[in-house]
Amino acid sequence: MELLLLFLLGIMAGIVAGLFGLGGGILFTPILFVVFNDTGIAQPVVLTIGTSLFCTFIAALGSSIRQYQQHNFYWAEGLRVGLLGAMGVFAGKLVITSEYYSQQEFVIFFSVLLIYVAYMFYRRGTQLPKEISRSSSPLSLRESAVTGGLGGFVAALAGIGGGGVMVPLMNLWYKKDFVKSVSVSSLAIVLISLSGWGQLAFFNGETETLSSFSTGYVDFGAAFPLAVGGLLGGFGGALFNLRIKRRYLQYGFAVLAVAMAVKLLSEVF
Repeated sequence: MELLLLFLLGIMAGIVAGLFGLGGGILFTPILFVVFNDTGIAQPVVLTIGTSLFCTFIAALGSSIRQYQQHNFYWAEGLRVGLLGAMGVFAGKLVITSEYYSQQEFVIFFSVLLIYVAYMFYRRGTQLPKEISRSSSPLSLRESAVTGGLGGFVAALAGIGGGGVMVPLMNLWYKKDFVKSVSVSSLAIVLISLSGWGQLAFFNGETETLSSFSTGYVDFGAAFPLAVGGLLGGFGGALFNLRIKRRYLQYGFAVLAVAMAVKLLSEVF
């Protein structure tokens, strides 16, 4: 029953990944944190982050493959943003593996991030008619560095792919087309999340895990049903990205993000 539930939750997170370029981590992280915390794992934060980044990697890979099949793919920009994002991941890893990043700091940071994402998606919904005026011009090196660096740093701190930072930056700040921003973000997330869970899987640290199928701070046994569901959902989300009106979905996701923030805060405080 638990495996089926995780699988279904993974599908939902994967659909979000494909629709909005979020990599699914915005849902994977709270799901895993609640599961690890409720099973009595003493220090679940870094384990949550590493495991969520693995799930995010699978979901983003599926989303990028679908974007490629739809001929909505930007190799150069996605790779550049992703490689620069890997540097941000390394900086973030130094923070989360220090003694100063406890459960309280993690929950507060992630809850603030959820409220920020809720606001950005609400704002995105209210500005939907202006989408036609967005540009499809390539991201400059500076724009790629800011987008990838911030996305990677936040990815390491929160266990997400960084799309919640990168898509609004590209679309609202740098005025890039939304569909293109999602595609660039999805490919960048593949590299960012791969870098994140790879570094944490081989980090010299000891932690409790939920399953015996684990390495370092990545619990593959717990991640597998979420990752498989995320992969399937990612294909569906990317398919619908070009076909449906997103305004009410964005409003709905904003409400969901606030609800998740409240749930996380109730776990610790």
